[in-house]
Amino acid sequence: MLAAFTLFHVFLSLVGLGTGLVVLCGLLTSQRYDRWTKRFLITTVATSVTGFMFPVHQFLPSHGVGILSLIVLAIATLARYRYQLAGGWRRTYVITALIALYFNFFVLIAQLFMKVPALHALAPTGSEPPFQIAQGILLVLFVVMTIRAAMKFHPEVSGKA
Repeated sequence: MLAAFTLFHVFLSLVGLGTGLVVLCGLLTSQRYDRWTKRFLITTVATSVTGFMFPVHQFLPSHGVGILSLIVLAIATLARYRYQLAGGWRRTYVITALIALYFNFFVLIAQLFMKVPALHALAPTGSEPPFQIAQGILLVLFVVMTIRAAMKFHPEVSGKA
């Protein structure tokens, strides 16, 4: 049962990552991609929620990332659907959606270093330079992409599929 649930959680995570990349491309080209956005937000929320359902008996760093992710996803959803990207909500949406996508990739890298033997050998505790460098590069890429997307995303009409 746990293996099936883990597979479901991983599936949601991968769909969230893939749809998030499509949404990112849309933001960088000023396209809303409404259906992709909805899929990204739903699967990313589901990923965070299901992450809390694993049998653990202590608060882990992954729980902190999950809580932060749910907070920024709530803001992104409000900005997108309640406030319709009006005024400052456009930029708020871009920033919070991309923070949520960043968190997904942050966890992906952490999981890769924990589960892939070659990467685990490079950073068995997750505090070694290879892990820190990978996470640092990811952070820089997302900061740059978020700034670019916040400057470029100016949708004029309803988005595309």
